[in-house]
Amino acid sequence: MPIPQDDPNDQDIYQEHVLDHYEDPYNRGPLAGATHAHDGKNPLCGDKIHVDLRLDENGRVAEAWFEGDGCVISQASASMLLEEIEGKTIEEVEKFSAEEMLKLFGPQLTPNRQKCCLLSWKVLKGALHRPVGTEADPSNTEEDETESQTSFGGPSLGEEQ
Repeated sequence: MPIPQDDPNDQDIYQEHVLDHYEDPYNRGPLAGATHAHDGKNPLCGDKIHVDLRLDENGRVAEAWFEGDGCVISQASASMLLEEIEGKTIEEVEKFSAEEMLKLFGPQLTPNRQKCCLLSWKVLKGALHRPVGTEADPSNTEEDETESQTSFGGPSLGEEQ
């Protein structure tokens, strides 16, 4: 009997491309010369992500690196996301939606596992507005604007803080 589409099993989540990104992540480690950075965590499960960006003079992501600890989903999705956004303009990165992130990851996830996948996406959005060596952009409120406008099912990312 086939598994219903809305009830993914663990085997589907650990597809080969997901495990490849987890075992051999793209740009994992600190970025010397980062111009922007941000940290985030999911206190419900313990996932942690730090994103370093180097934005060039043309408003493009010249380099994107991450560090973190957590489940296969959170770490693999960070690798996938940073590979995807390198070379894109700030505007293109800001338009990259939660739904696009979930599609990029691939396997269908339950709402709680979506939070693991979307952690790096949330941290990346925050990093765009946090130059290294300065306070956070004062126009941002406690809750990131992208967070309050995004609905992806399950508990909101703001409920974790």
